Amino acid sequence: MTGLAAAWTQARLITGILDEFQKIVLSLVARIIIPVLPLFIGSTFCGLSYEGTITRQLPVFLKIIVLVLIGHFIWMAFLYILAGIYSHENPLEVLRHYVPAYLTAVGTMSSAATLPVALRCASKAKPLRKDLVNFGIPLFANIHLCGSVLTEVFFCMAVSKILYGSVPAMGTMVLFCLLLGIFAIGAPGVPGGTVMASLGIITGILKFDSSGTALMLTIFALQDSFGTACNVTGDGALTLMLTGYAKRHHIEEQTIDIDL
Repeated sequence: MTGLAAAWTQARLITGILDEFQKIVLSLVARIIIPVLPLFIGSTFCGLSYEGTITRQLPVFLKIIVLVLIGHFIWMAFLYILAGIYSHENPLEVLRHYVPAYLTAVGTMSSAATLPVALRCASKAKPLRKDLVNFGIPLFANIHLCGSVLTEVFFCMAVSKILYGSVPAMGTMVLFCLLLGIFAIGAPGVPGGTVMASLGIITGILKFDSSGTALMLTIFALQDSFGTACNVTGDGALTLMLTGYAKRHHIEEQTIDIDL
């Protein structure tokens, strides 16, 4: 709300403070959270293995991961079909160029780190306007985290069922999903950025304790690479929608050069 109000009123002081706070958060994530997170996840796995939880629940987690991956591909197919209908272009002409970006995202687990490859892939797609590629791809890399959000919702329900015996109530899940969509917009495009940004609503809305939070971080890390790949690949569909919007409203193409 502060960010929206600052944008509406063009409050330069508050905007500057928020920009500096963003740099502080990203610096803390890069220098402290990311280096410590593997140790935390590793110790959690050791504890779960000692207790026997991994042996009992691993088949369940593997099934959930497969279900999540299927959900990723269904959502990406929906996005590209919708983008093709809206823009009157063949979405496969965009999608076929995104294989390198998808594989890079699987390896880096970071939308920010994959950004240069995503820009090169999108620039090769003929249906996409170059000025909208240079504008849309960096924007969506920071605010469009559909794969991570989809994964987190599935895993939150699974962890709740395993540890607490039941899936959260429908009203609770609806509220959680709405807030998660907002929190994901401000999440950093780094490994585990979405789940780290949403820990407040995981503990506050879903009432997860320290064990639930640790398990959530652990199993989210198992597939974070595929969630990031879904995020990056989906950006191409949204950029295709932007191109269709520009055509419908006769917005002239602007010359913007970005070094890829």
